Amino acid sequence: MQATLRTPRRAAVLALLAALAVALPAFAQGVAARDAARLPEAATATREMVVTAHPLASEAGALMLRLGGTAADAMVAAQTVLGLVEPQSSGIGGGAFALWRDGANGALVTLDARETAPMAATPERFLDAVAAPLEFADAWQSGLSVGVPGVPALMQATHDRWGRLPRATVFAPARRLALAGFPLSGRTADQVEGLLKRNASCADRLFFRDPAAFAHFVEGDATACAAKPAGTILRNPAYARLMRRLARRGAAGFYAGPVARAVVEAVRSDPNRPGDMTLDDLAAYRVIARAPVCVGYRGRTVCGMGPPSSGGVAVGQMLRMLEGFDLGDDPLGERALHLFAEAGRLAFADRNRYVADADFVPVPVAGLLDPGYLAARAALIGERDMGAAAPGDPPGAAAAGAHVRAKDSGTSHVSIIDRFGNALSMTTTVESSFGNGVMVPGFGFLLNNELTDFSFAPVDESGDPVANRVEPGKRPRSSMSPTIVFDAEGALSVVTGSPGGSRIIGYTARALVNALDFGLDAQAAVSAPHVQNRNGATEVEATGETVWPGYDPEALAAALKARGHETRVAPMTSGLSMIVVGPDGRLTGGADPRRDGVAAGR
Repeated sequence: MQATLRTPRRAAVLALLAALAVALPAFAQGVAARDAARLPEAATATREMVVTAHPLASEAGALMLRLGGTAADAMVAAQTVLGLVEPQSSGIGGGAFALWRDGANGALVTLDARETAPMAATPERFLDAVAAPLEFADAWQSGLSVGVPGVPALMQATHDRWGRLPRATVFAPARRLALAGFPLSGRTADQVEGLLKRNASCADRLFFRDPAAFAHFVEGDATACAAKPAGTILRNPAYARLMRRLARRGAAGFYAGPVARAVVEAVRSDPNRPGDMTLDDLAAYRVIARAPVCVGYRGRTVCGMGPPSSGGVAVGQMLRMLEGFDLGDDPLGERALHLFAEAGRLAFADRNRYVADADFVPVPVAGLLDPGYLAARAALIGERDMGAAAPGDPPGAAAAGAHVRAKDSGTSHVSIIDRFGNALSMTTTVESSFGNGVMVPGFGFLLNNELTDFSFAPVDESGDPVANRVEPGKRPRSSMSPTIVFDAEGALSVVTGSPGGSRIIGYTARALVNALDFGLDAQAAVSAPHVQNRNGATEVEATGETVWPGYDPEALAAALKARGHETRVAPMTSGLSMIVVGPDGRLTGGADPRRDGVAAGR
């Protein structure tokens, strides 16, 4: 691959990168000025489009597309910028799942870059001295929670196979922004402040205990401290150094050498609970190509990620169960949302029982999506809430329960379609907000806390091994649901996905129903208020978390209560992105108004 750009093209790149810095205040003001009284308009394009959760990441991806790059080039640029400007949600120290649709031959490839447990890990990892599970925050903010990162390997694998631009080009936007600086977003500042308030005091800190992370995000000292205010210009020269190293050496520059040594040192010297990751764990990491999980839905084919993600299976189950029902013509119709919640109950009952890392436990994917089995499950849905659903008995099922804990704030999603017909749907995460809270010294990125997605209890109430227990080299179960939809002729139709912990499944399924059943455009589909059920209370999105005009969550909750639902009105901050391909090939994009994202294309 060409190491540097030819002079005229290099000058063009530098000019565009300089424009990024000039555009920073405008981006910040544009996001802040969104009118909550009306629905944002969908973006349109004729050739290519990228949608991310931050305008600078979308612009970086769009820049690669304008330079003639592919969705793979745009993904690397967008992901590296997200890790810089939205580090609470994703980054180099995390993992991801990606779907790639090849424009040349129509093939669909799904890539598993989920973090792995160190080889020293045992099923008792998150038990205390008396064999009781640790408090979540204690495990989260520790070296024990860090899995071997997968994002660097995913970027390498994707760029090597499908990229067109030099590595120096795709890493340039993040490097330039890290050196020039960017404004701290209100969302990031709010999350920093929220975590600081959980500490006993500035001197007695669990959150932001790491000096490097404290210095980057917090102002003050051990007597009085607060999050740096929104709009503060942040610079991260250590991250720029990392970008330069990755541009020169690729993923090998992360999994060996000084970066790898710094990661291991940060994990093993954690001031709360040290971890046990080794250089060999990093050197052994591999991205795995897995079989996609696809289901038919109303004449289309909906494809997602298989285990260790539960997303493709659960979204597929929900859609297949809903296919036999007439949902009406109102996306906020009380009956349609009741049916959607009931499908969620049944899917989550199965998810919690059967899905884990298929390299370690048998997962009956075919049985869970078997048409006869799902018809029987759908027959359980009536006009009133069924209450807590029991898992079914799909063909090929094993008896072990998966049991998992879930946090929901450290994830992001990227949707891209390029001029060559390639499409990428990638959900990327550091798990909880700001990962495990430790910034790797010298390289400016945060570590994940992905291993808290394992069950803390190694056995269930009967003493049987839990399917999602910690094991050496294992990947924890996820709810990430990157999704690509094809029409009846097999042509690309929709690219979508969301962050949101275990709510990702409901967010993604809801957006798909909005687009495919109710005909909403991409922006409306991702903006519509959320209602979902994870086999507990039915959750109704609270007022203030949506821009849907006239939405009344209390009235909707009351209507669902009349059908027997226990309801809970709560904030539901998704981060959906969606691109829809029209019959004429025109692209329509939507970015979730609950976060800072934009759709960029031409």
